[in-house]
Amino acid sequence: MSSAAVTRQSVLHGRAAEEAAVRLLLDRARQGAGGALALLGSPGIGKTAVLDLAGTLAGDFAVLRVRGIRQETHLPLSGLHALLHPVAGLIRSHVLTWALRLGRSDGGVALPAALLEFLRELAGPEPVLVCVDDLHLLDAASREALTFAARRVAGERIALLFTAWDAAGPPGELPGDVPVRTLEPLDQAATRALAAELLPGNLSDDLRGSLERLSRGNPLALRELVESLSAEQLAGLAPAPDSLPVHGRLHRAHADRLAGLPEDTRFLLLLLAADPGLDTATLILAAEPADPLSLLAPAENAGVIRAEGERYVYTDETVRAVAYAEAPLARRRAAHRLLGDLLDGQSRRLARAWHRAVALDGPPERLAAELAAAASTATRHGHPGPSLAYERAARLTGHDASRAEWLAAAARHAWVSGDFPRARSLLSWLRRPVASDSSRGQAELMYGRLELLSGNADSARDKLLAAAGWLVEHDRLVGVKALLQAAEASYLAGDIRALHAIAGQAAVLRRGDDCVTAQLMFEYLEGIAATFSGRHRAAAGPLRRVVELASAVSSPVTLVWACVASLLLGEDATAIELSARAVDTARRRGAVSVVPQLLESMIQAQFWLGRYSSVAAHATEGLRLAQESGQLNAAAQHLAWLAHAAAVQGDAESCRDRAHAAIELAESHGLGIATTLGNWALAHLDLSIGRPAEAAARLRGRHGNDHVVIRVMASPHFIEAATRTGDRRRAAAALRVLERWAASTGSPDRLALVARCRALLAAPGEAGELFCEALELHRQGACRFETARTQLLYGGALRRERRPGAAREHLHGALETFERLGAVLWSERARAELRASGEAVVHVSPAGDPERLLTAQQLRIARLVAEGATNREVAERLFLSPRTIDHHLRNVFVRLGVRSRVELARLLS
Repeated sequence: MSSAAVTRQSVLHGRAAEEAAVRLLLDRARQGAGGALALLGSPGIGKTAVLDLAGTLAGDFAVLRVRGIRQETHLPLSGLHALLHPVAGLIRSHVLTWALRLGRSDGGVALPAALLEFLRELAGPEPVLVCVDDLHLLDAASREALTFAARRVAGERIALLFTAWDAAGPPGELPGDVPVRTLEPLDQAATRALAAELLPGNLSDDLRGSLERLSRGNPLALRELVESLSAEQLAGLAPAPDSLPVHGRLHRAHADRLAGLPEDTRFLLLLLAADPGLDTATLILAAEPADPLSLLAPAENAGVIRAEGERYVYTDETVRAVAYAEAPLARRRAAHRLLGDLLDGQSRRLARAWHRAVALDGPPERLAAELAAAASTATRHGHPGPSLAYERAARLTGHDASRAEWLAAAARHAWVSGDFPRARSLLSWLRRPVASDSSRGQAELMYGRLELLSGNADSARDKLLAAAGWLVEHDRLVGVKALLQAAEASYLAGDIRALHAIAGQAAVLRRGDDCVTAQLMFEYLEGIAATFSGRHRAAAGPLRRVVELASAVSSPVTLVWACVASLLLGEDATAIELSARAVDTARRRGAVSVVPQLLESMIQAQFWLGRYSSVAAHATEGLRLAQESGQLNAAAQHLAWLAHAAAVQGDAESCRDRAHAAIELAESHGLGIATTLGNWALAHLDLSIGRPAEAAARLRGRHGNDHVVIRVMASPHFIEAATRTGDRRRAAAALRVLERWAASTGSPDRLALVARCRALLAAPGEAGELFCEALELHRQGACRFETARTQLLYGGALRRERRPGAAREHLHGALETFERLGAVLWSERARAELRASGEAVVHVSPAGDPERLLTAQQLRIARLVAEGATNREVAERLFLSPRTIDHHLRNVFVRLGVRSRVELARLLS
């Protein structure tokens, strides 16, 4: 055993709940209500760091600390000897003294009682904290004495804090009646914060993503990965690591754990590591004549594996990787050969081909061909997956053409599944001069798609155009798709001229015998180009044909274009139906990379229908998925939509945080669409707080508002702001553009906005009829929020015409809708108008539980804080600034009448 001094640690990322539990334990010990707490978790998860923090927080305590060491587990009382050695001179108990000296205990209650009495004596002048790291590795006698004391300190100034591996051993090794907290892996926000602390400076998105995936939220894994990085890897000149350092502490800890298991058990564990999808029936065949269940029992008892349905799985993927890496090469090949012989049937065709290829069980060319053929018909779910299979086939073959074809397929599958770093690594091989024109075109296409998701929009367009030039002669359909995606890059950038040029380039490739997918793409390009020119009537025909053709396609990417066409036609319900179908298809196929883009179309449709809670929910999900997969361009748009939802709810701080984050990201990537969306959200907020001049300036184009489609969508806000500042000329010009688009859609919701804008520009005697027309159209539509906005504007106009009675009818309707939707600032505007109309309006705060007292955002923040999260952790999780969280939290305390986080936790428990 060894005793260690406590050192001050930096902030523990993602461990707010554990810190709160430790603080509570120490506070109770100070007050004479001692106790114990056991922290469980896998190696490297941060248990020791929590002990270090406890030692730092216990500055007024006498701190005793010991760490279990496997080499001394068999030495009786070696644990107590190490724990008490620093204070041995204070021990007066003969029982305790002789037991430690002889290393022997009679097994009765005398020694544990003597330890408890000594701790009580030590706690006379100051409270005592006992920290035991890796309790499961202590000798049995020491463990029994310490857990005996832990059960009897309720009325003492003593705190005991234990750590142990989860499911570390047989019953009795851990204190079953002591409170337990299990440390879970760090979430993405905490992992990124720790990575930034360990490696200051800008990490590439690929490297950051690789570190996050490999570490799986384990702090020690992340630390060792960072320490293992070479200068070339940091500079992006070499591939990121693909496994934990073999000589690292975490790898060795898992290897030691596995080494303690029987040899036959370790071979079955190797089979499970080689094939994570292995079913128990195949495992039984592999273990004959022995019983595999009895052989796996030691591993299950040790917490290495667990039963899950019809198979066994590793409790920790890191342990699976270690179990495979620790086996000698010959033993690994033998395991793969055995599995290749045992697996049969079409459902495991790819797995069988994979195992035979890894075992080199036959001529390499034949194995490569079998593996590629199996990959071509396989789903993306399960092990090994098409991307890995194609790569293995490429490495086995000696034919350049086959290698290039299979590498391109491997990169394509990696891209679709959202593994962009792997896709880029595979593509670098394809770009070599030996590759064919078609293969180099495929590589350029993949690079362009990756750039479209996470890079500069102009650069993506150039790469995709280059790919189209390579591909159109070899695979016309893929070449046309590359052109369409180049047009998408131009759309994101707001570059009308480039989009028109691409549409013209594609038009000459059209044929009368085109397949449905090709027809849809050509129609979409024609319709979107006409829309960008403001020729909405000309765009309607092609866009309508896109929607009609959508019923005959199943590709999620193709369905995205149909969703956009529906939105431009004003058919929001159809857009939601198509996007829901696309999202479902993508998830079933494992096509992670397209889900954030699909959610963008769904969000825009929900926005037009006034479903702002759905906008916020789907934008939050889209942002999470985009950040996890490194899709920064999609992340910018989802941030902007979250800013819109916050503007509707009147959450000014969150709106500004998210809009500015979206604009900053968009400007660095040349995304005119996200820049304009962000400024539109800020303009909405300006209007709601009575700042029309600022709103008009934002929407006039002075803040990078240069995306024509979004500018048209935002024109109702601009026209309202411009008329209130006297800029009727610009307002009238914007209305003419809005009229052309709305008329081409026939959508009641959009036509209602046109009528409202006409009313704002009309002479006083003519506005009333137009407002009534707008309200009638609203009744035919679906967006209740915009109906309330029209009622508010009409009510205000009636009040200024000195018709207070008529005004109140509309203002009450607006107020009721705003309150139901949680639109705080707009509710205040409606109340102000009612007061100006001569009606005394008293705002009655909702009574009852926190769900009625708080907004949705405040309630979410309150719950996270009550669970122990710090302001910074809440900010990272909700994509806000710590300053905004602090602002919200102050309001939460006021509304709920609490004064501290402890009171908040009690109220929400």
